[in-house]
Amino acid sequence: MSAPDLFDPDLRLIRHARARRAGLARFLHEEAAFEVQERLRDVNRTFTKPAIVGPFADLWSELLPAWQTAELLCDSAVLPVSAGAHDLIISGLSLHHVNDPVGQLIQMARGLRPDGLCMAVMFGGQTLHELRACMGEVEIQLRGGLSPRIAPMAEIRDLGGLLQRAGLALPVADSVPLTASYANVVSLMHDLRAMGETNILSARDRRPLNRAFLDRLNAVYMDAFPADGGRIRVTFELIFLTGWAPGPDQQQPLKPGSATARLADALGGVEFSADGDGAAESRTESRAAAHDGKNDSDNSGR
Repeated sequence: MSAPDLFDPDLRLIRHARARRAGLARFLHEEAAFEVQERLRDVNRTFTKPAIVGPFADLWSELLPAWQTAELLCDSAVLPVSAGAHDLIISGLSLHHVNDPVGQLIQMARGLRPDGLCMAVMFGGQTLHELRACMGEVEIQLRGGLSPRIAPMAEIRDLGGLLQRAGLALPVADSVPLTASYANVVSLMHDLRAMGETNILSARDRRPLNRAFLDRLNAVYMDAFPADGGRIRVTFELIFLTGWAPGPDQQQPLKPGSATARLADALGGVEFSADGDGAAESRTESRAAAHDGKNDSDNSGR
């Protein structure tokens, strides 16, 4: 017997259609598409048969002007894509709400020509972590237990393996954290509704959130995650997955033990022997680059 679907696919379509009618909140799509464009500029390749997968593929075609001729594919359980039809497939903020993300990546890989590129962007595990924590606290206080309110988001350390399971070569996974501020929880929920990102879990609690619940949630959130100006802080994490369809002329990883230079030399580190067993180690300085500026959003609900 197969496991039940994590997400309700019919409700997903309804929520996306509602977001379109109300005027889709675009700012996260814009940020994600900008990052995709930056990554594609770094690829020394001219793509002639692109495709875009996702519930808002038409928006992504608009946001990616170099690929406005791309074929637009609905992210249904079975993608309408022919084998070897494309040299570039982009999945735009879609995989986090798909019941079988590996299956969809396999279908995208199948739709690529040899040495074609697959790039997917999705929400990651840090997304809405503040709301998740505060909602859990308030549910325990007012309702005596937790219920599925916010979809589980995959961590970046787990996502690189999805590309390999899909048969894609040279897999890369990286993330971009974004911070936004909202006037209150209701404003945040208004934007989530306008993004089509409200709760579509099959096991969701169908009871509405009443005024007492929202007031308590807002108070807890304001206290735990304040932002300047009496607002609340909200985190979104965009994870980018990149992989290539295997091809005959593709760069291949070196075999273990075939290196001709030491890592310590390349990184400017100092190699030393550990006490006791003579094992060699290297020490280098590590520097973390902060992601700031252009991706900070200040939204009070649109």
